[in-house]
Amino acid sequence: MIKSLYTFRLFLAGLLASLALSAHAQLSIEITGAGASRFPVIIPIFENEGRLPQSVTDVVRADLERSGLFTLIDTGPLPMPESVMPDLAGVRARGADAVLTGSLIPMGDGRYEARFRLFDAQKQQELGAMALPMSPAQNRLVGHRIADFVYEKLTGLPGYFATRVAYVIKSGTNFELQVADADGMNAATALRSREPIISPAWSPDGQRLAYVSFEQKKPIIYVHTLATGQRRVVANFKGSNSAPAWSPDGSQLAVVLTKDGLSQLYVVGADGSGVRRLAQSSGIDTEPFWGADGRIYFTSDRGGSPQIYRIPASGGGAERVTYDGNYNVSPRLSFDGKLLAFITRNAGRFQVAVQDLATRQTTILTDSARDESPSFAPNGRMILYATDSGGRGVLSAVSTDGRIRQRLTVQAADVREPAWGPQIR
Repeated sequence: MIKSLYTFRLFLAGLLASLALSAHAQLSIEITGAGASRFPVIIPIFENEGRLPQSVTDVVRADLERSGLFTLIDTGPLPMPESVMPDLAGVRARGADAVLTGSLIPMGDGRYEARFRLFDAQKQQELGAMALPMSPAQNRLVGHRIADFVYEKLTGLPGYFATRVAYVIKSGTNFELQVADADGMNAATALRSREPIISPAWSPDGQRLAYVSFEQKKPIIYVHTLATGQRRVVANFKGSNSAPAWSPDGSQLAVVLTKDGLSQLYVVGADGSGVRRLAQSSGIDTEPFWGADGRIYFTSDRGGSPQIYRIPASGGGAERVTYDGNYNVSPRLSFDGKLLAFITRNAGRFQVAVQDLATRQTTILTDSARDESPSFAPNGRMILYATDSGGRGVLSAVSTDGRIRQRLTVQAADVREPAWGPQIR
C-alpha cells in the first residue's frame, strides 16, 4: 500500500513537472510593428459559442489582430447569427469595412458545424460563406481556418494562421525540437537531446521534419515522422552531414556532406538511398534550399566571399544571385518563387534582407544585429527568423515590406532554428 502511494506521488510529481515545462516552453508573441493602414472589421461572437468550453471567436480575433493588417471594432457581447442578414449600413456607421457573422449549430452527436459569412459593408455585398464541422476540442483549429478565410477574402492572399512552426529550444544543457501552431500555442516536443539539434526542415506535406542531430557525437541527418515519432537516418557518411532541404515533391533531400573533402552539395532520397553529388566546387558550398522553380539556391565562397548562387537540381553550371555587399548567406525562396530572403552583413550587423528576383532590388528588413535562419510563411507575406534580445535567442517575424513585426519568446530559454511549415488545405 505504502509502495503504491509512493509510486502515485512520483507519477503526480512527474506530471506536474511536465505541465510546468510545457507552460515555460510556450511561445508568447508580442506585436512590435503594424501595417500603415489597417482594415477595420467587426468579428462578433458566434451564436451558441457559450456552449463550448473554449472560444472560437477569440482565436479568430487574435489571429487577425496579430497579423498587423486589421483593426477590430468592438460591438459588445451580442452575436450576429450567420442566418441573419447584418445591418451593413450600421456596420459602416461604426467605421467598419467588413463584418463576419457566425453560428455554431449543434449536430446531435456532441459535435457542431461552424457556419459563417463575410460581408463587404462598403460594397453592400457578401464576400463568401463556409461551414466547418468541429468537435469542441477543435476550437483553435477551426478558429485559425476562419481567420484564414477572412484574411484571404480581404487581402487577396492566402492566410497562414492554420500552419505550424518548428524551432529548437536550448535550456541549460538540454535541447528540444518543438512544433507549435503559428501563434505559438499547442507546443509539443518532437525530440529531446543533450546534444545540439539544428536545421529543421518541413516536408512539403507537413508530415515530416528533416534535421541534424549530434546525439551520436557527430552531425547526422534524420527524417522524423511527426504523427508516429518514427525516425530514419538519411545521411551518416564520414565527416559532416548537414543542412537538409526537401525537394518540392518530398521524394529527395539536398544535403551538404564532407565525405569527399570540402563541404559540397549532394542529393539523396528521402529514405537515404541514391546519394549523388550535385556539383564540383573549389570553395565551400552549403545551406541549400530547393526552390519550386527546380533550382537549388545555396551559399558558396567560391568567388572569394560568401554569396548566394543557384544551380539546376539536375546539375549543371552555378549562377550567382546576390551582388550587393560582400556577405550574403542562408537563402530561402518564397513559395511563389518571386522573393529571396537571406542574411546580409550590413555595417557589421547581420540582418534579414529580401531580394525581388525579377528586378534584383534588395531591401534590408530588420535593424537588429545577429539575425539568422530566415523562413517564409506559406503565403510569402511574413518571414520568421532567429535573433538576439537581451542576451538570449528569440524568434521574430517581419513582413516583406518591413512594416509588420512580431517577437516570439520562450520564458527562460533560448529559441533558435525556426522553420515555418507548409499550408495544408
